[in-house]
Amino acid sequence: MSTIFTLFMILIIIASILLVIIIMAQNPKGGGLSGTFGGTSSATFGVQRTNDFMEKATWTLGTTIVVLILLSIILTGKPSQTAPGIPTPVKTEAPVKQAPANNTPATQTPAK
Repeated sequence: MSTIFTLFMILIIIASILLVIIIMAQNPKGGGLSGTFGGTSSATFGVQRTNDFMEKATWTLGTTIVVLILLSIILTGKPSQTAPGIPTPVKTEAPVKQAPANNTPATQTPAK
């Protein structure tokens, strides 16, 4: 089970890094990656395609991450399989012995 979990974690990390790169390449004002390749005009060849690709890639990677997380929970987090607990140590201390009660009165020594 740990190899499946590791595989899912690696795929989630790769998808997350790609999502960050795609988001950072976009510009909310419409420039973004398409603006660095020859201007900010939307009439330039390929600019609209670049924006469509970036938007589709963002949604696809976001959905992929959510699906991978849900699959990793479903496949690796079965409630019937519990991890072995740490056994509690058994106390091996002996009970404390109490001193016997002294019923005889204390004798005073004579002062010199």
